[in-house]
Amino acid sequence: MIAAVIPVALAMMSLALLLNLFRLLRGPEITDRILALDTMYINSIALIVLYGIQQGSDLVFEAAMLIAVMGFLGTVAVAKYLLRGDIIE
Repeated sequence: MIAAVIPVALAMMSLALLLNLFRLLRGPEITDRILALDTMYINSIALIVLYGIQQGSDLVFEAAMLIAVMGFLGTVAVAKYLLRGDIIE
């Protein structure tokens, strides 16, 4: 059952990633672009985790965790830049 579901989930997450890329490139506001970038991180993590489940490898889960940390730090940095005008005080 899981062998049939994972390719469908991979296709759906890939489509979501492409739609987020479209929003990132054409977002009317900067907040839309930031939200699209943050969602792209989440979709990338989901893709990596699904790939790891499909392959049965634990190594890709560590890569997913690194991307999650980098995505969080990136989102915080951009939000701080938008609020205060600079990242480091």
